[in-house]
Amino acid sequence: MISYERSKKILKKAKIKIKDETINSINSINRLVSRNVYSTINYPTGDNAAFDGYAINSKDTIRLKKNLYRQFKIIGSIAAGSKPLKKKIKKFDAIEIMTGGIIPKGFDTIIPIEQIKFYPNRTNKKFILIDQKIKKHNHIRFAGSDFKKGEVILRKNTIIQPNHILAFKTLGIKKIKVKKKINILFFSTGNEITNKDNIPNWKVRNSNSHYIKNLNENFLFHFENGGILKDNHQRIFKNNIKKMLNNKTDILITSGAVSAGKYDYIPSVVKTFKLSDYFKSVAIRPGKPILFAKIKSKQKVIFGLPGNPMSSSACFRFFVIPFIANTLGLNTEIPVRGILKNSFIKKKQFTRFAKSKLSTTKDGKIEIEILKGQESFRVKSFIKSNIWALLPAGKSKFKKGEIVDCFFPNQYNQTLI
Repeated sequence: MISYERSKKILKKAKIKIKDETINSINSINRLVSRNVYSTINYPTGDNAAFDGYAINSKDTIRLKKNLYRQFKIIGSIAAGSKPLKKKIKKFDAIEIMTGGIIPKGFDTIIPIEQIKFYPNRTNKKFILIDQKIKKHNHIRFAGSDFKKGEVILRKNTIIQPNHILAFKTLGIKKIKVKKKINILFFSTGNEITNKDNIPNWKVRNSNSHYIKNLNENFLFHFENGGILKDNHQRIFKNNIKKMLNNKTDILITSGAVSAGKYDYIPSVVKTFKLSDYFKSVAIRPGKPILFAKIKSKQKVIFGLPGNPMSSSACFRFFVIPFIANTLGLNTEIPVRGILKNSFIKKKQFTRFAKSKLSTTKDGKIEIEILKGQESFRVKSFIKSNIWALLPAGKSKFKKGEIVDCFFPNQYNQTLI
């Protein structure tokens, strides 16, 4: 049995190589950018109005003051989406302009519609009246003031979110380079596991595969359910590993049959292959029997997760997900840090992943409640939880008021930074 810290070092060293692919930017949600994305244009593309109003030349107002107003002739109207006006501008001209309208040459400032006085009146708008000096560049959105051509829109190794896609579409970015999704082949194990709905009390519904399958969009992988391996399926399992060596599967994962029981054959079958990296059993709770192996001279790995639901989900979150993140080039996760609301005791030599509830106080502090029902078979406390608290080895007592590191169960913490 090795420590959790030692297992993390092995996983980091054993990362596999994943190729890039080019995809349509509008279909890139939750994909990982493999190269910086640059703007190919200035945005806005031209100087345009930030408000509905009237554009004028600020120089025409230099000598104006209260009781010394000037009439500015209205020469037309510009709507957003209209072609730029090419009409020659004269002194004391004004033009109506809508938000987003391109400002014609000769005008350099905008007076919002709410501040306009018309002559002779609002129903017969021929002039606007101005009786004060107007500053240059009021209410103008300048070309390139948001993005300049060649500026980085999104840096590599960033997970694409909806706000990024909005930027791609706004700036005309049609194609981007992303990491290919990792291909996971998953097997449940055990004669007791079934996909049937109506079951006797000696059977167990196949829940682990469905949990992991439904994380695939959040965690950048394709999921294939290989089915259920029975207690005498050693040869079938071995043949699936052989097939994996020559197909598109990157990671093979099993759930169950990794402990020390009569039918726990996953470790013995895995060890018949030449391996460059391997560990079996880590000083953690839940999930102690976990197995990891990298096939020698191949970009292929195997994870053997324990069969209990919480052991399986915790090991997927704290072993498989960090492995995927490291392989794809994501930054190391930054934990959410919170104040313990209650004390907790664990075995000193074990790292503990505790089902917990995150909440905030009225003054903005993050609090963490470690829930009752930490056993690996208990699902009720997992439903009530919204965070995993990570309690490191080397310490047994964690007192109320202490600060602990936490990780979200259904998303990688990097998405918050």
